[in-house]
Amino acid sequence: MALEKKVTYDYEVRGEFKSIQQRMRTAIEEDDVEISFSYHRTSFMPDADVSGESDEVKALASSLWTDDVKAAYAAYLEEQNK
Repeated sequence: MALEKKVTYDYEVRGEFKSIQQRMRTAIEEDDVEISFSYHRTSFMPDADVSGESDEVKALASSLWTDDVKAAYAAYLEEQNK
């Protein structure tokens, strides 16, 4: 009886400000048969510091979060704080 933990990630980009949603799937397998799994989701907005995140998140952020997107998001936040 060998237990193994497998972690995989997938990504989704949503909305006007290109928020990045990262979903981590953790599966537990016993003798190559999945017996359990769970999900954990993390979201990143254009003002997030992703320097400590995975290479995939950093690549998505650098390609999606242009100066225009960051400026539009900052203006949106400013408007919401009025």
